[in-house]
Amino acid sequence: MNGENAKSMSIIVTKGSLDWAYPPFILATTAAAMGLDVTMFFTFYGLTLLKKDLNLSISTLGNPAMAMPMMGAHMIMPNLISALPGVDAMATSMMKNLIKKKGVASIEDLRTAAIESDIHMIACQMTMDLFEFKQSDLIDGPILGGAATYIETATKCDINLFI
Repeated sequence: MNGENAKSMSIIVTKGSLDWAYPPFILATTAAAMGLDVTMFFTFYGLTLLKKDLNLSISTLGNPAMAMPMMGAHMIMPNLISALPGVDAMATSMMKNLIKKKGVASIEDLRTAAIESDIHMIACQMTMDLFEFKQSDLIDGPILGGAATYIETATKCDINLFI
């Protein structure tokens, strides 16, 4: 804890796509900057965000709210078009260009900021076993733990988020 009366927050991170990686890292680093003691629990597809080599993409399929700014308007990707080969790669490229153009920090930068902010990161041991990840696949810093490790932390937190 940052002090005797410090607030605390935990976040369960379950998604590993480019667009879903931003909310947990932005919320965690912002909370840490505001003095909260933050723990992130990476499980299932969220665990991929702790891999040394990130190659994140987005999927337009099943995301009807996704609208990309183009030529002064917002392009909405119908689900039927999303099923075509190459559409996800095109949408990922567009998103990465938009992130760069707007000066938004990369996931790698946000992850580094989280580490530098002393955010506690827990890599789900069950997910590691399930997907056959090795600890050497992950960045340095996260501890291995399971649901009990997370719950022990969450029961002491003022704020618990599931993303």
